[in-house]
Amino acid sequence: MAKTFYITTPIYYPNGEPHLGHVYTTLATDTIARYRRLAGDDVRFLTGTDEHGIKMVKTAEEKGITPEALATKNADVFRNLWKEFNVTNDDFIRTSEPRHKAGVQEIVRKLLASDDIYLGGYEGWYDEGQEEFITETEAKAAEYKSVISGRPLVRYKEPSYFFRLSKWAPKVLEYIEQNPTFIQPDSRRNEVISKLKIQLKEGFQDLSISRATLKWGVPMPNDPAHVVYVWIDALSNYITALGYGGGEASLFDKYWPADVHLIGKEILWFHTVYWPAMLFALGLPAPKQVFAHGWWTAEGKKMSKSLGNFIDIEKLREVNKSYGLDGLRFYTLRSAPFGTDLDWKAADLNTSFNELGNVVGNLLNRVVNMTTRYREAAIPAIGETDDAVDAAVRKATDAFPVDLANAYDALALQQAAMIPVELARAANVYIDTTAPFKLAKDPAKAARLDTVLNLSAQAIYRALVGLLPILPEKAKEGLSQLGVSEEGKTLAELFSTPLPAGHKLGEGKVLFPKVV
Repeated sequence: MAKTFYITTPIYYPNGEPHLGHVYTTLATDTIARYRRLAGDDVRFLTGTDEHGIKMVKTAEEKGITPEALATKNADVFRNLWKEFNVTNDDFIRTSEPRHKAGVQEIVRKLLASDDIYLGGYEGWYDEGQEEFITETEAKAAEYKSVISGRPLVRYKEPSYFFRLSKWAPKVLEYIEQNPTFIQPDSRRNEVISKLKIQLKEGFQDLSISRATLKWGVPMPNDPAHVVYVWIDALSNYITALGYGGGEASLFDKYWPADVHLIGKEILWFHTVYWPAMLFALGLPAPKQVFAHGWWTAEGKKMSKSLGNFIDIEKLREVNKSYGLDGLRFYTLRSAPFGTDLDWKAADLNTSFNELGNVVGNLLNRVVNMTTRYREAAIPAIGETDDAVDAAVRKATDAFPVDLANAYDALALQQAAMIPVELARAANVYIDTTAPFKLAKDPAKAARLDTVLNLSAQAIYRALVGLLPILPEKAKEGLSQLGVSEEGKTLAELFSTPLPAGHKLGEGKVLFPKVV
């Protein structure tokens, strides 16, 4: 039976249209999901939209429409964009859907029954952009402004239901400390542990989870005058999408706990403290890993529409017209070690695409052209070898499947993008060193030429297979030029057998045309 693998993006807030941050998270998640499917796993990939809350109400008021109409309009934008960007999500959940509402209300009922939710009152500071209550100490330190948006905090006073976060916070800390890979990268893990210890020492506050002054949301099942607010509503999508609390839960039984929640670092605290605390209170296991990636700047500056450096969907569509979807995918993943901050640079975009052409495309072109010219497009058997010369490319080709698997297991997506390119680079150096065009002129060197052509073909074959999760269209085109179809095959099947002697190559053409 195939191993299950459940991966999620955060659910995106649809009070505006998507931008680079949303696309980056989703393409990275899609890349991991594609790899896991190729690895033979039974993958479930979830994304969606978080549609309740005060921001939706205020944005809808500004536009003169209802929150529901705004949510539907922008949720459709997200859903259609992922189709346009060839994202392979298996499900798209909206928090306004009946299946989600039913699940949230059942979760609240269980937490009420276990006395993990109680009625109290709230007075304090609130970050409307992050939909987060802020302690007086944190508010004062930030000069009563949001540490994310810089906007003024808002003072709230109203009755509220609370989740007993203080009860479960010690167990959360214990879980984090006992599971070193639960929060990644390690720098983020250290941040969460440090903050948890400080708050536990100072006295952990319980979490306000309802609003009486807001009507756009999931009603509290015991008190319809309140709506469930933000974090129980939003975070529970990961299990309500699997049927938890809403009837048929076969997907939940099959896929939970999630293997990876992939998120931006600004929502790390909620996913690694609030979410496992709620799950523990429900008697459920925590996700296996929460991975927080970095933020994008543009040309070294914070993105801003006023500065003209904001990377919105229209700019990304322009990139796709020039470089293709695969070019965008490769650029975003190779730009920085996964988990660190990134900087969008137009010059780097061109450089990364040219790297694909000059290294991967060039090797493919050389292999197809030389094999067609010298061996009638048929892969020759290995003939005369030269261990001193052949060793490097053989070693790189042989190690490639394990190196690639290790990169994906660690979610080291920059490495996953570059390992195939480096294999192709090594093979290009090998061709430069052995000079096949010179060998072809000497009939006595025919057996040596056979070896060079064979080893070069094996290298580009493996490199293209390794690029399938990142360059799904271009890698497929490249494999077609090698006379290979990847349809219905796992990585193990594709890697287990090299291109056999006598295998016929297809027609060669430029895989990465120059961008003018």
